[in-house]
Amino acid sequence: MKVRDSGMPDENLWNEFFDINLILSELQIDSQITDLVEIGCGYGTFTIPAAGLIKGKLFSFDIDNIMVESLKKKLHVNYIVNVIIEQRDILTQTTGLAVNSIDYVMLFNILHHDSPTDFLDESFRILKRNGKIGIIHWRSDISTPRGPDLSIRPKPEQILDMIDKKRFNIVKEPFILEPYHYGLVISKK
Repeated sequence: MKVRDSGMPDENLWNEFFDINLILSELQIDSQITDLVEIGCGYGTFTIPAAGLIKGKLFSFDIDNIMVESLKKKLHVNYIVNVIIEQRDILTQTTGLAVNSIDYVMLFNILHHDSPTDFLDESFRILKRNGKIGIIHWRSDISTPRGPDLSIRPKPEQILDMIDKKRFNIVKEPFILEPYHYGLVISKK
């Protein structure tokens, strides 16, 4: 099931909305991570740089075949071999990855879904103990050039409320990622 209001603009315009290195650094994506999952790869804005930071494999999923094929071409051209990309609806099919097998999950600009906790549930299932989830989303307190309708953008406090505190710890409270996003990091207990 495609996430509501999730169309993509031109790739060059899209990439202007992010300070990619800052986001990856602030969300603690680094060489301490072996295997990482990305749910909703889009153009690969974060896939390619994250693949160069981690030690192991990056499992990337997107429901849109056009995005998947575009990223496959970029991976080939750039000789990136540690990314496994798959077109998959993870909400109806899961990621297909083993329980307790992943160090980190990226949930970037995706929690405006009708049932955002489904993403957290699948992340919990595949994460190792102390594995992390990095979350970013479009801010709703300022005007942004893109992003889902303001009425469906989760505010930081709404994301904190949807996190099951019996299953997750807050590693890094919500913080601003200039210019248009905020982020937070949680970990599996």
